[in-house]
This record gives sequence, structure tokens and C-alpha cells, in this order.
Amino acid sequence: MTKNINSSTSNGNKQPDLLEKIVSLCKRRGFVFPGSEIYGGFAGTYDYGHYGLALKKNIQQSWWQHFVENQENMYGMDAAILMNQKVWRASGHAEGFADPLVECEECKKQFRIDQLDFPRLNLKDSEKVQPLCPDCAGKLSEARQFNMMFKTNIGAAENENSVSYLRPETAQGMFANFKNALDAYHPKLPFGLAQIGKAFRNEIAPRDFLFRTREFEQMEIEYFVNPKDWKKSFEDLRLETKKWLAEIGLASEKIHELEVPDGERAHYSKRTIDFEYDFPFGRNELYGLAYRTDFDLANHSRESDVSLEYLDEESKEKFIPHVIEPSFGLDRTFLALLCEAYTEDEMNNEKRTYLKLSPKIAPVKVAIFPLLRNKPALVKKAREVFKFLHSKLQVTGYMIEWDDNGNIGKRYRRQDEIGTPATITCDFQTLEDDTVTVRDRDTGKQERVKIAELVDTLQNKLA
Repeated sequence: MTKNINSSTSNGNKQPDLLEKIVSLCKRRGFVFPGSEIYGGFAGTYDYGHYGLALKKNIQQSWWQHFVENQENMYGMDAAILMNQKVWRASGHAEGFADPLVECEECKKQFRIDQLDFPRLNLKDSEKVQPLCPDCAGKLSEARQFNMMFKTNIGAAENENSVSYLRPETAQGMFANFKNALDAYHPKLPFGLAQIGKAFRNEIAPRDFLFRTREFEQMEIEYFVNPKDWKKSFEDLRLETKKWLAEIGLASEKIHELEVPDGERAHYSKRTIDFEYDFPFGRNELYGLAYRTDFDLANHSRESDVSLEYLDEESKEKFIPHVIEPSFGLDRTFLALLCEAYTEDEMNNEKRTYLKLSPKIAPVKVAIFPLLRNKPALVKKAREVFKFLHSKLQVTGYMIEWDDNGNIGKRYRRQDEIGTPATITCDFQTLEDDTVTVRDRDTGKQERVKIAELVDTLQNKLA
């Protein structure tokens, strides 16, 4: 019986055991390791191993192809992480990028107010109603604002002019380059700038594995539009987001769109939709789609004294474009896909765990085995098949792996947990008739295929 043990997760039906199993699998199979583990760890940081990195790259490539390469009005960017501190003053981050923080007077642990049992508690209310520490039931301090940007100094001297920050979002690098994009590409509205990159936030209380960390990657688009047309572009990007979620294999019934009400949106937003996912720890934000108006460009234009107006060549009208921003968390996508794919079943009367990942994003597409590693003829033939497939399929982005570690059963279980859709075994019959067995990850069924027909078979299977 096959069972995806996250199938019933909702906001009221949490499954912490599932998250524990995923964390264990990630370390055991080389997807994700705790940061600085040999020194006792470093809260809010994780290191991606070989298979985790491959899965991340496949997610990135899928996103880039869908939102950039397949669109004629999108332009890629890779802005610097460090920028002039004036960028963060103009954007409002230097003063306003803060969360309300409380500290337990007993155990000294710190918490964000919205992570306690009073999600709607604000700074003023916290003076009247003091929740207790969730760890030791101690009294919590009054709330104070805590700026989450990592502060650093540029150059040898440390003074107010040398201050810079690790960027808390990738968006501002695109806004700061808006004029450069106009001058270089001469785009017509609407058009977008897109980038994938690291962002950093000094989270008060990192939690839930990869969900809330201090270093993470974003996939973001700043889509510049005529203010008269923002509603159409907003809806177009909402629908494209839903299409891409389906492409990578996230079930539609676990995706929820939350219209963020007035008073809870970011200061720059006039409309925001949060795409939420049913994680094992409850329903929580996966992506955001925000109508940022002209807040950013207008502020940067004013603070830099550089015109960021757009000239409409047809109407001869000059105006500052408005912005629609779809913001995707790469690490949260990674985590959601693992939650979606984690499956337990029984095969040959044994319990089995496997990742039911879409072949399009699985880190390894095909693994090649010799039936026995101590039989030179089998190893030689399997190596020939490996090299043949590598030469034919690697150029199409297929990661092909050689595996002769342990017996055949252990290899199947290992590749199942990695999420490899197809495994190929060279056995003694292979030496006689040039056929191999191709095993399906999900069903365990095997079929014999001629080596000469392997490429077509795999391309059809993994499409």
C-alpha cells in the first residue's frame, strides 16, 4: 500500500513526525546538512549537499525557463549583495525592517510576537496582555522593535559612512538598476527584471528546518507596468504562478491563496496575495504576489535625484511605472517539494520510503547498476551503458549516476530515497542479448529494454 503521509495536512492537522523524517532523510542521503555541525551547529543555517544542490538547481532552471526564457519581456539580473547604504534608507529598510521582539525573563530566549499564541498582538497590546514563555512559562518582557538586517562595514575604517548591509531581499538591486535596464534594452511596458539570489535576515527565532532561516535564496520578479494596467498584470502573474506550481508537482489542494487584508500588508503594498502551502507544521506562506505601486521607484528617484520616469513613445507621456512583484522562496519550494514527495509504502513485504518527485526536477534522472560488483564482465558492460547514456542524455540536463555500492536491493532503496525515477541494471542476460532491466521507482516494476532503444525509452518515461 502506498501512502503519502502528508496528504491530510492542514492548518489544524499538523504532522511534526513527517518533518522529522524529512530532516533525517535529507542528512542521510546528502540533501541538506546542519550548518557548522562539527562545532555544535549554527542556528538558522544549513548546507546543501550533492543531491540537495542538484534539486535546487532543477527548481531554479524550471522557474527561470517558465518566467524568463519563455517570456519575451523578461530580462535577467544578478545584482550585488552589498549596496550603498542609501539604497536601504530610500527603501525604508534601514528604519522600518523590524519585527516585534520579546524576551523571557527566566530562560532568556527571544521570540517574535507573531510566533506566540497571540498572532494579532501588536506592540501596544503587548503592554496589556503578556503571554507566557512557550518553553518555560516564564514572564516575557515588553515588546521592542528589532531590525533584522545584518550590518557590516566596508573598507578599513569603521564609521557611519562605511556602513552597509547584507541585503534582506533581492528586489532593491533591480529597482536600483531600473534606469540601466531602460538605457540598455529600451523595453516597452510591461516588462520585468528577474533574478535568483541570496538574501539574509537576522531572524529572531529560526524554525521549521528550511522554512525560516537566516540565509536563504529568493527567485523574484519586478514587473513594471503602466499604473492603468496593473490589475491585468497582477492576474496574469497570479495564473502563471499557479501553472508553475503544477509543473513542479505541488498538489493544487495543498495550495491556498490568501488575500492579505488592509493593515496586514507590507507598507509598500496596495494588494497582496500570499500563496500558502500545507506544511507538516501547518499552513504557511510559500510565495507572495504584491502590487508595490510606484513606492520603490519614486523613493529611489527622490533620494538619488535621478529621474526614473518612463517615456511612453506613443502617448509621449512621462510617468514612474508601478510594480507587480511575484516573490518565490527557493528554500521553501525545496521543502514543500520534499513534503509533497515523501512517500511510504510496502514492497516485497518490506517497508519502503521514497521521494515521488517529478522526473523534471528529480536530482538524479537515471542510475546504472551492474548486478554484481565483483563480476568484471558485468561491471565492464554496465560501464559501457553508463558512458553511452551519459554521452546521449547529459547534454539535455539529465543527471546520470553510477551506483555499485552494496547489494542490488540496497541500491534500489537508496535511489528510491534520492527520488531517482528510473534505474537500469546490467545482468547476465545483458551479456547475451544486449538488453537491460529498467525499473520504475514508483511501482517497482521492471521491463527489459534493448540498449539501442534505451535513449528513446528513457526520454518518453522521464518527459
